[in-house]
Amino acid sequence: MKKYLLILIIVLAFVLRFWKLDVYPAFNADEAAIGYNAYSLIQTGRDEHGNSWPVHFQSFNDYKPGLYFYIVLPFVKVLGLNEWAVRLPGAFLGVLTVLIVYFLTNELFSHRQKFTIYNLQFSISEAAAFFLAISPWHIHFSRGGWEVNAATFFITLGLLFLLKGLKSFRHLILASIFWVFAMYTYHAARVVVPLLGLGVLLIYWSEIAKDLKKLILPVILGVILLTPLGLDFTKGEVASRAAGVGLFADPGPLNRINEQRGEHNDFENLPAKVFHNKAVNYGLAFLQNWAAHYHGEFLFLSGDDIERNKVPETGQMYLFDILFLAVGFIYICKNLDKGWKLILWWIIVAPTAAALTFQAPHALRAENMVVPLMVISAYGLVNLASLLKQKNLIGGIWLLVIFIAWQFARYEHMYWIHMAKEYPYSSQYGVKELVSYLLENKERYKNVVVTDRYDQPYILFLFYTKFDPLIFQKGHELTPKDGFGFSTVRSFDNYRFVSFGKWDDIRSENSNSLIIGTSNEIPKEANIIKRIYGTNGFEYFDVVAN
Repeated sequence: MKKYLLILIIVLAFVLRFWKLDVYPAFNADEAAIGYNAYSLIQTGRDEHGNSWPVHFQSFNDYKPGLYFYIVLPFVKVLGLNEWAVRLPGAFLGVLTVLIVYFLTNELFSHRQKFTIYNLQFSISEAAAFFLAISPWHIHFSRGGWEVNAATFFITLGLLFLLKGLKSFRHLILASIFWVFAMYTYHAARVVVPLLGLGVLLIYWSEIAKDLKKLILPVILGVILLTPLGLDFTKGEVASRAAGVGLFADPGPLNRINEQRGEHNDFENLPAKVFHNKAVNYGLAFLQNWAAHYHGEFLFLSGDDIERNKVPETGQMYLFDILFLAVGFIYICKNLDKGWKLILWWIIVAPTAAALTFQAPHALRAENMVVPLMVISAYGLVNLASLLKQKNLIGGIWLLVIFIAWQFARYEHMYWIHMAKEYPYSSQYGVKELVSYLLENKERYKNVVVTDRYDQPYILFLFYTKFDPLIFQKGHELTPKDGFGFSTVRSFDNYRFVSFGKWDDIRSENSNSLIIGTSNEIPKEANIIKRIYGTNGFEYFDVVAN
């Protein structure tokens, strides 16, 4: 029966991640960059900017970690350049993470508590897998070409093999490989993985110390595999991009230092320097960012501030998780064994990388946090259900089931019905429809002029037109970096991407052209020959024949 229950959970995880994966939510520029660069590698052996098999992909001068690009590459080769090829690997790894969490909890808690009702028996392992399968946090980042979701998979799988490696040497080799993969996949993993490894070392030191020699080969292998990554960071561009989103890029704490010192009679005296300096203020900013990931509003009510990372009126977790987490922590305090120490350590270090940036809380950068939280929530469910059964309060168990089902159904409703309409600019709706129309009509005009109002339009045009990468590599220029550290491409073929100023100027500068802008940029009296709508019903572009 337990085997069938796990199969049902995996099937549920699969459906939630693969249903209409190619069309919802709309494809975004980062996903298009992954797909087109993989396509470029297949065609030319170089990325879109002519770099040969890079470790970090230059893309918009944001130097994306490269492993997910290479994971996507064979899918593009087999399926062609389309949404399925980019998103399928992430969704598949999301489903596998659900399975890995089942095995991880089995490894951590060999004498785990079981709960039986109406011949249905489950333990923390099945409950944790189920909660991850329906987790808003995990579903959201599984349904897209999000590198972080692959990193979470590798982090979890690496931890599983590391724990198994306490008994079997060959598993340590696999743990080293998978954790290296995580660090090649996403920036945050480069902080979380070493900290998680430190936790395992400290918590399981008594077992590890018995045979330290078995660590030598996995450590050496890890260092060798990480060498290309380390060498890539010696390049100024990669390091500067990491610094560009880092905590020290935020001038707020520095301005606060000057303000605080200015409140002293002598801003250069010893107390002013001791109490108001970079170490103190940026340290406090880090702690504030770190603590923000545990706020109830972020976790249970509204989620991330960034619309692309969230669902309306939904936290990163469900409201019922408040109850289960509380019960889980109570029972953990009663039985704080090594397994729970590691889970608690994971929760502590999970948002560290996100806290080192100036945006917090950040659901994307802290996504690995969902795994230990789901394990504790599952532990709370099993113990609470067992307690209710002992008290013969079967009705209470059914109330829990109804509450879980209602919360899950409401999340799915908000995701599928409301997200694209309440956050119509969270992804790039309408672009695919626009390109489809232009492919039928652009040859009739000298140029096609497109607004740059929406994020990095050029890469989506490259993706949907399947433009020849070799021609693009030779004939494009990246703009200088903007205030956020990003660059873009203003033109290729007969497409031009511009910032709209005065309409009369746009018209006079682009005769015999199709001009495409938003409804706010195109005046109503213009010769609009086509209005482009997204799948959510919103109007995104007006096409003008000039």
